[in-house]
Amino acid sequence: MRNKMSFLVFLLLAGLVTLAVPTASFAQISVGVGISVHIGPPPLPVYAQPVCPGPGYIWTPGYWAYGPDGYYWVPGTWVMAPRVGFLWTPGYWGWAGGVYIWHGGYWGPHVGFYGGINYGFGYGGVGFVGGYWNHGVFAYNTAVTHVNTTVIHNTYVNKTVINNNVTVNRTSFNGGTGGVRAEPTAEERGYANEQHIQPTAAQGQHEHAASTNRAMLASANHGQPSIAATSRPGEFSGRGATAARPAGANASFRPPAHNNSNAGNRPPAHNNAANRPPSGNQGNAFHPNAANTSHGNTHAMQQNQAHAHTANAPHNNPHPAQNASHPAHNQAPKSSPAKNEHEHR
Repeated sequence: MRNKMSFLVFLLLAGLVTLAVPTASFAQISVGVGISVHIGPPPLPVYAQPVCPGPGYIWTPGYWAYGPDGYYWVPGTWVMAPRVGFLWTPGYWGWAGGVYIWHGGYWGPHVGFYGGINYGFGYGGVGFVGGYWNHGVFAYNTAVTHVNTTVIHNTYVNKTVINNNVTVNRTSFNGGTGGVRAEPTAEERGYANEQHIQPTAAQGQHEHAASTNRAMLASANHGQPSIAATSRPGEFSGRGATAARPAGANASFRPPAHNNSNAGNRPPAHNNAANRPPSGNQGNAFHPNAANTSHGNTHAMQQNQAHAHTANAPHNNPHPAQNASHPAHNQAPKSSPAKNEHEHR
């Protein structure tokens, strides 16, 4: 009888341990600081942003995750924010103590430090300029995001965040040899102490799906994944899935870039209500929609578009092909100087 009870206790403890240990992929996306690797991640691939599936979706850029078989690509995707007014701070790889450490992304009232990595489409290294929250509704900056304005009407155009004079940088890690030289600003350090929400279940499932798809492995796709971005989490096929493009390829909506080679080149972060769309864009100003989701953070950003949008007319934004720009926050966008644009080469 004693042996039987001991065995049952063993099984119970084993079960609890199993539940306490998350899968490798979900652990990477949800842990604040975790997973260390001795080899740095590949450069960020060039890809076009799928059209936003509907009001309230927030863009979360793609990134290289690490598993038993090495680095694998987790496609960028549109995600519903877990709370109105919250923005997404992307995760990033940072060099420290002789290894590359993954710093997980999170949701919060402001966009914090993400290593100065130029992920594109509003995330140019500092903050986010792809849109902002306005009275519980997210407004999209169609100068840098792919939004169908016949479906989503809460949009505006702010091209002042685009800067074409900086060298394109596809580096995917901070610090170390060849890494982005950037440190958090005092403002970003303050944001680190705010209330945060971990990635949503859909984001965790999205990463897990990528981890089980061998085509996502860097060793198999050589840095050009066949599924680089998706319209919704986990939808790895169909019209909403886009493939990476050759590094030197032209894109119909080319990504802006920022020179993040050193912290001195990083644009200042801002967070005030005065940071609103420029008056010159009144004709395409934010039109409230019945939407009630997502988040926005605004600041300098960039994007080189072959099909430029006019400031006063609604349009179906061409596919942004990666690398946009700067800080912005839970307020209207600021017309501050932006830095450079290009596509990742």
